[in-house]
Amino acid sequence: MQHNEKTRNIAIIAHVDHGKTTLVDAMFRQSGVFRENQAVDDRVMDSMDLERERGITIAAKNCSVRWRDVKINIVDTPGHSDFGGEVERAMSMVDGAVLLVDSSEGPLPQTRFVLKKALDAGLPILVVVNKIDRADARPGEVLNEVYDLFIDLGADENQLEFPVLYAVGRDGVASPTLEERGENLHCLFDLIVDRIPGPLFDPSAPFQMLVSDLGYSDYLGRLIIGKIKAGRLQDKTDLLCMGEGGTQTPFRPTRIQAYEGLQLADQQQVEMGDIVVLAGLDKVCIGDTICLKESPVVLPRIDVDEPTVAMRFTINTSPFAGREGKIVQSRKIKERLEKEALTNVAIQVEESEDKDFMIVKGRGEFQLAIIIETMRREGFELGVGRPEVIYRKEGGRLLEPLERVYVDCDEAFMGVVTEKLSIRRGKLVNLSNNGGGRARMEFSAPSRALIGYRDEFLTDTKGTGIMNSLFDGYGEYRGDFPTRFSGSLVSDRQGQAVPYAIFNLEPRGRMFVQPGDAVYEGMIIGEHNRDNDIDVNPTKEKKLTNLRASGKDEAIILTPVLPMTLEKALNFIRDDEMVEVTPLSIRLRKVELSAQKRHTMSARKKKADGKQG
Repeated sequence: MQHNEKTRNIAIIAHVDHGKTTLVDAMFRQSGVFRENQAVDDRVMDSMDLERERGITIAAKNCSVRWRDVKINIVDTPGHSDFGGEVERAMSMVDGAVLLVDSSEGPLPQTRFVLKKALDAGLPILVVVNKIDRADARPGEVLNEVYDLFIDLGADENQLEFPVLYAVGRDGVASPTLEERGENLHCLFDLIVDRIPGPLFDPSAPFQMLVSDLGYSDYLGRLIIGKIKAGRLQDKTDLLCMGEGGTQTPFRPTRIQAYEGLQLADQQQVEMGDIVVLAGLDKVCIGDTICLKESPVVLPRIDVDEPTVAMRFTINTSPFAGREGKIVQSRKIKERLEKEALTNVAIQVEESEDKDFMIVKGRGEFQLAIIIETMRREGFELGVGRPEVIYRKEGGRLLEPLERVYVDCDEAFMGVVTEKLSIRRGKLVNLSNNGGGRARMEFSAPSRALIGYRDEFLTDTKGTGIMNSLFDGYGEYRGDFPTRFSGSLVSDRQGQAVPYAIFNLEPRGRMFVQPGDAVYEGMIIGEHNRDNDIDVNPTKEKKLTNLRASGKDEAIILTPVLPMTLEKALNFIRDDEMVEVTPLSIRLRKVELSAQKRHTMSARKKKADGKQG
């Protein structure tokens, strides 16, 4: 076995907002990817609009820089555990990782998730303590927390002897010690070349490549992205795609490309260890093996954690269907979801028995919300149901997914947070107070407890609390608990909401609609103060008489309405409610729009419950 010393493949691991994408920007500039006078946007690796808007990495992306005649392929990994499928794909392509940690916040739960995947893969780690110029920086304590995290995750002796750099990613500087301020990132490049091994390969083995990612080009069609595990590939070579279940598909690549900076460059020949892109085959899945036609050998498939949350996707059946979106057909929605499952290994798409809706399974409601948001921006209209956790049965016992919940809040809010999570069957397992007026609490809670709780948590902590969660495996079902203590204000007719009606409904609860908004029967226009649903008329206008004119009354002043976001809507709805998503609007509605039918169904349910009692 030999190492390819001309190549290094690294992943960059960091929690959300710890400066990962900014550091990669500085690496590009200092390695000569950009000209000195070239105008470049900030956070060039955040190529999706959603990534730029939210400031997070959603999809793992590849690029490369050159240093000391060595090509360094960089894979930018997501920092959120809901996108764990992207992390597992990234780990299959790299030989080492750079762990980036904020010098004030330290290693946080999402860092833990991605780091565990890297350590399990046996990768060597370099640690960079970033943002050391912060006023509240505590690099010494943070480094001790990193050591504790490595030990807690079961790192071996070699992984524990990691080199450390101190950096200010925004300024593009790093240094081996805190005493000296660096001038550039050269020490980071040198460390990657010296401490991360080149890809290991057998020089006599034939060509093999694992499909780790898929892309699409309007010009080339389906793109196959992966790392060459053995051998080399030349242009116009006959290949074989080894799929799941032993399927074999012969093809000849129409284009071979590799990353040069942020761009793809055509190649006549690619060597072992490089991350390459092939075109010329449409039917291929992530985890398939590409090999020579004369030597078919299958590589182990990418191992992905099972999904824990499911959601129903269906066509928009409201009276406003087809008004705002271009794509409304169930066939188109199904095709789009199946295409998403092809490029995202953490997503599973299933058709329901009655074929009225699709069931999409994923890692968390945030991951599914990103898919819905992407679809609405593409012009889709659809309806989605409440996120539901996926249960398991083993030996007659019902098991449910559990989360490790980490809460950082002021001491004054500890009581209300503990109370709310306890009601939701959460258990406090750790409590630490560093004396600064803030406390860190660790809970073990069911995944279903967090659906709909995040907004409530921010309200309870007056916007100052930080909550992160990490999947903690399956455990015994912890029992039922109330998911929402409020009911819904439901419109009983179609029309336009008017100020007079909304003003008179405000004492009943919090409104979701403003004057002039179109409403229909069965649409949820507000949150009721009590736990029951009531049908209301938001279109009711003031009756005028010849004795009193409308202008004589005081001006109506309404409470401002916060715009409904997709995440808020998914967190709010109950099992008998759903979200109508269009390119222009997000509306809440009852699954059954007719008030009369809902009342009949409710009466039948009460009668059945009375008989059982």
